[in-house]
Amino acid sequence: MPTLASLSDPKAYHILTYGTLLGSTIFQTFLAGPLAFKVLPRPQFSTLQQAIFPPFFTFQTALPVVLALTWPGERVASVGGASMRQNAGIRGLMDGDNLWTALMPVVVMFGTSLLNLVLFGPATTKVMRERKHQETRDGKKYYDPGSKTAEMQRLNSSFSKLHGASSLSNVIGLGAMFYYGFVLAEKM
Repeated sequence: MPTLASLSDPKAYHILTYGTLLGSTIFQTFLAGPLAFKVLPRPQFSTLQQAIFPPFFTFQTALPVVLALTWPGERVASVGGASMRQNAGIRGLMDGDNLWTALMPVVVMFGTSLLNLVLFGPATTKVMRERKHQETRDGKKYYDPGSKTAEMQRLNSSFSKLHGASSLSNVIGLGAMFYYGFVLAEKM
């Protein structure tokens, strides 16, 4: 049974943060997003994604910062339920082997999420809005069969590239999360 001391132990917050980051990323990437795409009409799906992604990317960007601040370090002594640790927190992440084994995956998680938050996400949303306006000008949806105007082809191509870059960034971040899970397991 956890003690009240656990409430002030950064390790507990580190583990909860990692679990939340990994779980929410897997859920959004492989369950919620694909299911919403299958069951919602495209306009509603687009509206949902435009509402979900800014807070999701913010969440994904903030949680690696919490991971860095709550890095558990190495246990040097343990008596009863208490343990003494060294190299904890962000300074410990920058120490020795931790620089490559732990800090780099945290930096990758943060960087890929930040790219989605400030670059790929807003740019993709902008192209989606431009495409909606182009649908009005063309009198047909971007996904309707048949030929497309040159402008709609350009917008569809831009959307595909941005969406692909965002997805790749997300998958790279997810890979860093999995790798970090094994690094974290060695610390326990």
